[in-house]
Amino acid sequence: MNATKLAEMLTAQSLFADCEPDELADIVSRAQVRSFKPGQTLMAQGDPGDTLYIVLGGLARVSMVAANGREIVLDYAEPGAVLGEIAFLDGGERTASVDAIEPVDALCLSRTAFADIIAHHKGLSLRLLKAMARRLRQNNTVIEADRAYTSGPRLARFLLRLMMGGEASGGEARLKIALSQGELGNFAGMSREQINRQLSAWADGGIVAVRSGKVTILDREALVGIAEAW
Repeated sequence: MNATKLAEMLTAQSLFADCEPDELADIVSRAQVRSFKPGQTLMAQGDPGDTLYIVLGGLARVSMVAANGREIVLDYAEPGAVLGEIAFLDGGERTASVDAIEPVDALCLSRTAFADIIAHHKGLSLRLLKAMARRLRQNNTVIEADRAYTSGPRLARFLLRLMMGGEASGGEARLKIALSQGELGNFAGMSREQINRQLSAWADGGIVAVRSGKVTILDREALVGIAEAW
């Protein structure tokens, strides 16, 4: 891994998306690559946040347990995702757990090493603040929209988020992970009954197919239309 490859991997919403090449090079040189087997935990909710991870390969599940004991799936982290930055930056406890679904390789950066990087690169702190503000603005927009949408458009939005990368055109598209209806409900904030009822209706309309519990999007344009409906 080098700075160029890392820059290509990072998403536009990443904490390090605005970093200069020499800053990314410093991060790569000071971080260690760690590997995790499927089912292995990268970090656990409530643990100290003394390390930060950048996913290089594989797929991980990000979840949290709410105060009422309900599990909420927050995201599925792909290569380029930055994990654990909240506790890493504020020194508090982990707000979520991350578990490997597939074999995961990740850069692991300690807080001590990161403090040295911040001290060495004077403009980095401001760029990180801007990145965090951008993500906060985006999260507020997502939360507002999800509350406004009814169950059908909400499920459509979450299915589109789970599409395999690069499959942005119309026609059949696979999801990047096969989820049970219960798991999909945890991700979309819906009951299993709501998920089953909505998927059945979409399957009858030729929008999705459900085979052996796996969802395939047959008509992406129709699903986009549903996702944008109020």
